Amino acid sequence: MSDNNWSFQTKLLHNDAKVDRATGGVSVPINHSSTFHQFDVEEFGKYDYSRSGNPTRETVENAIAELEDGTRGFAFSSGMAAISTAFLLLSQGDHVLVTEDVYGGTFRMVTEVLTRFGIEHSFVDMTDLDAVRAKVQPNTKVIYMETPSNPFLKVTDIRGVVEIAKENNCLTFLDNTFLTPALQRPLNLGVDIVLHSATKFLAGHSDVLAGLAAVKDPELGQRLYKLQNAFGAVLGVQDAWLVLRGIKTLHVRMEHSSKSAQKIAEFLSKNDKVLEVYYPGLKDHPGYDIQNVQADGPGAVLSFKLEDGEAVKTLHKHLELPVFAVSLGAVETILSYPAKMSHAAMTQEARDARGITDGVLRLSVGLENVDDLIRDLDNALAKLQQPKKNLVR
Repeated sequence: MSDNNWSFQTKLLHNDAKVDRATGGVSVPINHSSTFHQFDVEEFGKYDYSRSGNPTRETVENAIAELEDGTRGFAFSSGMAAISTAFLLLSQGDHVLVTEDVYGGTFRMVTEVLTRFGIEHSFVDMTDLDAVRAKVQPNTKVIYMETPSNPFLKVTDIRGVVEIAKENNCLTFLDNTFLTPALQRPLNLGVDIVLHSATKFLAGHSDVLAGLAAVKDPELGQRLYKLQNAFGAVLGVQDAWLVLRGIKTLHVRMEHSSKSAQKIAEFLSKNDKVLEVYYPGLKDHPGYDIQNVQADGPGAVLSFKLEDGEAVKTLHKHLELPVFAVSLGAVETILSYPAKMSHAAMTQEARDARGITDGVLRLSVGLENVDDLIRDLDNALAKLQQPKKNLVR
């Protein structure tokens, strides 16, 4: 692009993927070639085998690098493939410090897979910088953030953690799935690797499985590329095209859904059947001020707590609009049940320690009319019994 000062929403549409240079087509071609003819015995072309590089996949990799203000991007077959490949930067004897409130798949990777290779871990409340500093060990090589976190939307002071990491010669990874670069750009706050489940908001239509990563440091990018190429969990070209299509509407989707999430969070916080609401757009959220400093909005995901599992069953029975499913970040509103879905990989003991009770629900707000969603929630909540515990705010 000739002008690097375009706004974020304009860059979503006007970038290197705007037109096909060969034909002028306004949709990037899907290049299904698994291998590429070489015209010279001594010097190969840019592409040789699609695991190592493919024009369609490269386009989405360049897109996430540009949107995250990085130098290099990477596309993987899923969000967990992206996270797992980044963890391959660790070696036997290393230690990773992980935010306590973390996605269940990441928890499983750290506790059940990395441990088999002699990689140690600790969990910490990453909203407490003193606790983070105290948990860093001499062999700590990575500090892993997720902010806002899953499922309680806790907000980590990104700059604060980065400072601790640099003091201890650690890398920082950050899962930016909930906010996307539309609202938060961690590389500009000093993070080393930003990670996404592009299945969620980036693709946005519940029709693709994908993971993305981006880095600012070229040397780190080369290290991550070697792992991507060696491990081979790359994104297929059809899925890459779907992610590119979804990214074009990212700004308008996030803007609409975030405004709706704010209204829904405010509604739920006033409903006497709801014990607690977790959303960084509410002024009484502990991370409200930090969120306003390091991000451009609170996002489109919120969680709330009902009295128990029976209340959840009753709500589910009477709701009409939200899809009750695993995942988030789609055009349709998705209601998820962390204890049975996103965090089922955790033991009961681990969930209890984090407060992930059978009454906790997570709502990813879609593009429906927000008043319809509120009316649907209000009707379903009216069917619940009055909680035994009064809400303390």
